[in-house]
Amino acid sequence: MRAVTVVPGVPNSLRLLDDWPEPPPEEGPILVEALAVGVCGTDQEIISGGYGEAPPGQERLVLGHESLGRVLEDPTGTLQPGDLVAGVVRNPDPVPCANCAVDQWDMCRNGRYTEHGIKGLPGFARDRWRLSPKFAVRLDPALGSVGMLLEPASVVAKAWDHIERIGRRAEWEPKTVLVTGAGPIGLLAALLASQRGLSVHVLDRAPGGAKPDLVRALGATYHACAVHELDLSPDVVIECTGAPTVVLEAMGKAGPSGIVCLTGVSSGGRRITFDAGALNRELVLENNVVFGSVNAGRRHWDLAAEALARADQSWLTSLITRRVPVAAYREAYTPTGHDIKVVLDFAQ
Repeated sequence: MRAVTVVPGVPNSLRLLDDWPEPPPEEGPILVEALAVGVCGTDQEIISGGYGEAPPGQERLVLGHESLGRVLEDPTGTLQPGDLVAGVVRNPDPVPCANCAVDQWDMCRNGRYTEHGIKGLPGFARDRWRLSPKFAVRLDPALGSVGMLLEPASVVAKAWDHIERIGRRAEWEPKTVLVTGAGPIGLLAALLASQRGLSVHVLDRAPGGAKPDLVRALGATYHACAVHELDLSPDVVIECTGAPTVVLEAMGKAGPSGIVCLTGVSSGGRRITFDAGALNRELVLENNVVFGSVNAGRRHWDLAAEALARADQSWLTSLITRRVPVAAYREAYTPTGHDIKVVLDFAQ
């Protein structure tokens, strides 16, 4: 069968192999045929040799962690043949740590977790894959063309879950949210904010194109400016760019008792001069919280599936700006600078 693979740590080793072995039963009892995988910045970094880890004893890693497939067989009876399904990316560490022991693998403490298509587990960019029931998320049939958005949506669902948990430290009635970045994570963060009835503001550097229209279709306000230029004191800030200047400005933008969630990952290597004392003073005197959030637990995947099922399906479809057949796989992993979400299509 076909599989899109790399040799981790070796730049530009991306290859489509036609003779990849069938998934062994040890991967799980549920057999799934791939429909599509989403492409994201993590894939680009692995392809560049930045990181990635092949399964034990193997040279190559199958890419793909944003999955969408159709169940072929499930002897456990958890799912039925024909069901749409997505695979949870992270698996708990084998020790396990206190969090992994209670299925909170997104909060793993010792770093020995594994991740499909990233660290120690084959990804979903192959014709067929297997899962255990715990890591298989059933999707609404309406998500047949956009279900690969579940993985980034799960990251956002976790962010909102933790924001709301922190908010309960006091009487909290949030009204305004600022999302920095209008990529897939930022737009899905805005979607979940709009589903909560909040006044949503999205900031991005693109003055035109599809992003402003997608934001406005949510009933939200789009801004193409610097964070410090906004006349806002949001109750919640969700930072989705990882751009150092934006991160620092976002940390200082929240209003009193505000919550800032950092989801963007910075690349490092860039130094910025800023007034750390003033930022500290503002955070302390206004009871603000800044926290980081990454990955998602199983309940966040389920929350994300519910959120996507409630969303306008045409809006979700508009997030996907390119669908590339597997035969042209290199095009899918070549950035154009204009895409929101690229999908590698196994069904074509």
